[in-house]
Amino acid sequence: MTASTSREREIEAEQRHVDRVYDRLAELRAEAQELRSQGYRRGQERHPGALFERDVMVFQASRMLRELETEHEGLVFGRLDLVGGQAQYVGRLGVRDPDFEPLVIDWRAPAASAFYRATPEDPMDVVRRRSIRSFGQRVLDLTDDLLMPDAAPDEMPVVGEGSLMADLSRARGPAMRDIVSTIQREQDVAVRAPAGGITEITGGPGTGKTAVALHRAAYLLYADRRRFSGGVLVVGPSPVFMDYISRVLPSLGEDTVELRSLGEVLDGVSASRMDPQALSELKGAGRMRRLMKSALAMDPPSAPTELRIVYRGQVLKLDARALTEVRQAVHRMRVTPNRARREAATAVLDALWRSAQGQPDAPRREPLVSDLGDRSEFERFMGQWWPELRPTDVLGWLGDRARLASIAGRGFTGEQLTRLAESWRQEPDGDQNWSVADVALLDELRTLAGERGEGRRGREFFFGHVILDEAQDLSPMQWRMLGRRGQYASWTIVGDPAQSSWPDADEAHRAREAALGKVKTRRHFRLSTNYRNSAEIFSLAASVVRGEVPDEELPTPVRTTGWEPSVRTVAVADLPVAAVGAAEELLAEVEGTVGVITTMAGRAEASGWLDELIEKSDGRLRVVGSLEAKGLEYDAVLLVQPSDLIAESSTGRRALYVALSRATQRLTVLADDNSWRA
Repeated sequence: MTASTSREREIEAEQRHVDRVYDRLAELRAEAQELRSQGYRRGQERHPGALFERDVMVFQASRMLRELETEHEGLVFGRLDLVGGQAQYVGRLGVRDPDFEPLVIDWRAPAASAFYRATPEDPMDVVRRRSIRSFGQRVLDLTDDLLMPDAAPDEMPVVGEGSLMADLSRARGPAMRDIVSTIQREQDVAVRAPAGGITEITGGPGTGKTAVALHRAAYLLYADRRRFSGGVLVVGPSPVFMDYISRVLPSLGEDTVELRSLGEVLDGVSASRMDPQALSELKGAGRMRRLMKSALAMDPPSAPTELRIVYRGQVLKLDARALTEVRQAVHRMRVTPNRARREAATAVLDALWRSAQGQPDAPRREPLVSDLGDRSEFERFMGQWWPELRPTDVLGWLGDRARLASIAGRGFTGEQLTRLAESWRQEPDGDQNWSVADVALLDELRTLAGERGEGRRGREFFFGHVILDEAQDLSPMQWRMLGRRGQYASWTIVGDPAQSSWPDADEAHRAREAALGKVKTRRHFRLSTNYRNSAEIFSLAASVVRGEVPDEELPTPVRTTGWEPSVRTVAVADLPVAAVGAAEELLAEVEGTVGVITTMAGRAEASGWLDELIEKSDGRLRVVGSLEAKGLEYDAVLLVQPSDLIAESSTGRRALYVALSRATQRLTVLADDNSWRA
């Protein structure tokens, strides 16, 4: 029997099982549709419980259909041949035959863990592990790992070279793929870690941190859906990143997880614009909380500076100084401004009463407060003098540099105040293009201002689990924002200190600990294997941070390609032409995506050089700034002016390290000098 014949026969055998699974899936889908129809018919019956029964039946049937109708690429992707001759199939969801015997075990089930964890050293009773690669319902190929050779029957065939290396060589598309069929042992341990407390997953570029975190979300919902009925929130660095990962969870059958970038965490605000790094660091620092608190205590720009009112023939008056004293007294009451309207009104009326004391026929307090408090003119005054404070309005007021300087104190330089005011200055039409860093400040203002009426907590406080990616880049203010949303949640925190773009690690650590609270249960997983980069590419990437990053934080690549990175010296004036030529070469060399990485400031210019080529590339060519490249990967990368990336970032070579480690197959660097390699 030839090797090719053996492979073909094994594919045919697995195809028969896959066909049986899809046939059963069609039966289950038909049953769910019938159940839903029965539910609607039940609602037409005239007895007290009919509507309730209808709702329950329709809800359950719709949920089943949603799961069954999900487009599962490679529904069945694994098989375990166990000691004793039993075979178990592993897939994206569990499917049983009419006798309730398993045709496929859900990958999240405990019984499926051996598919990811078994090794020759610890085979877990697995004789042969088979990976099945399919397209739609058609089985394309198989690869086997023989874990217990001594227990294998003589007639058991073993085909292929292993699924992981084959998967690593596949071209990348514009969206991240799930890794459910190729999860490795160290990754699976993190995926299936207990739900409670804080689970931290760290690792260098290409170690699969993000994929592990997303698969962990699917696993937690499968293992204990009721516990996480409050929802699972996944937060990433940018809209580009969130779009990149958006298909992973639906492909695993989960469509209830909420995905938000840092600029979208606050309801009602969506920001994607990145401030220059120095300004972003200024806005993210913990001292901004004091500035926001002072901003809420300011007089609103439209607030009247005088109150004149007639009471029983006397003109009672409060001037600007008296009104300021009243405002300060109300703020000292430690009641949030938007809940202090009654206290503010009482304080103003008391001040009016005091102003009349010493005059002939001075009024008594109780009738004065009762009479003036009911007047429409007083209500109009209070509406202007103590309005409801909206965070966007308050931050916009600080676009007036003089107002900003009046509350900033000595903690800010004149240049910093100018840059802050310019970034917050409102457009003539009132619109404001908030930056990602501004969102955390708006959330701080929302919290400090409070809400009118009785206290109520928003949707963001009820998440059962928070997954935070690229956590090493969070500012102290962003930690505060996320801490509010996860104060009752368990956490999965993903990051790599070596890739950090936040300069003050100590300040960020303090903010992180304050946000997480006094959680006692903590566990840490370190992923050490780089599955993304070839050894040739990662060697160059690692070389720019050695000396700044401990060797143990640099992952080990698992493959070589024989293709060394292409480093080209190009004069600045020649960069546009050189970039187009290099991008054309890379598009011809790889089947998948090509990312062009520049500084954040240079992204628009580089996009202009490549406009025509981008249009012709059918979505394969993309230009991103250095911060936007976080967490992404491409088949090929063109990096433009690496020394500029170092200069732009306060973390210097770490930003360059991130950019150099985005490519899976090819890397080309265009530079006008070699200083970046020193």
